[in-house]
Amino acid sequence: MANINLKAREIEIKIVYYGPGRGGKTTNLEYIFKTFRKQVTGEMVSAKTEGDRTLFFDFLPMGLGKVRGYDIRVKLYTVPGQVKYASTRKMVLKDVDGVIFVADSLQVRRIKNMESLKDLHLNLREYGISILSIPLVLQYNKRDLAEEGIPLLSVNQMETDINRQLKAPSFPASAINGEGVGPTLKACLRLTLKSLKTQMGW
Repeated sequence: MANINLKAREIEIKIVYYGPGRGGKTTNLEYIFKTFRKQVTGEMVSAKTEGDRTLFFDFLPMGLGKVRGYDIRVKLYTVPGQVKYASTRKMVLKDVDGVIFVADSLQVRRIKNMESLKDLHLNLREYGISILSIPLVLQYNKRDLAEEGIPLLSVNQMETDINRQLKAPSFPASAINGEGVGPTLKACLRLTLKSLKTQMGW
């Protein structure tokens, strides 16, 4: 549930970018931070480690205007993808309002995508949240690498692997050049605000 500050008339929602290591989660946030400067209200905090670009999370508050007289603020986080950071991923998901799952389009990452999605499902379940009910958007990242002749999974294959049961909105993307980054985030924000309005009875 979003954090509601009645005195300040603010609603703070938390969106987490989830997915396998080196799939493009941090690159998404870096592009958003650079491109949507007018909406960004703070600095991005990043911790990088050997073998994985994000140790804890990236943090990027964004202002979205008002809903029912409340200012909407968004905090964006990423999780570290490597298996050994399982406890950190679970911690970052605490109090999450919406999830963007960033899947890696490289053929060699097919199993990693499915393992990461299962990890998301299990971690949400520990917080009493169903992956089928939380606002969730899928992003199929690194589509630009096809131009370099690198073997990629087809979008249809990724839909079958990841989205057959979820039936979530999905976007092909290239976080490195920004293609699909904005539409992915906007779709998740729309779903999250719709969910919030339902929870609040608005």
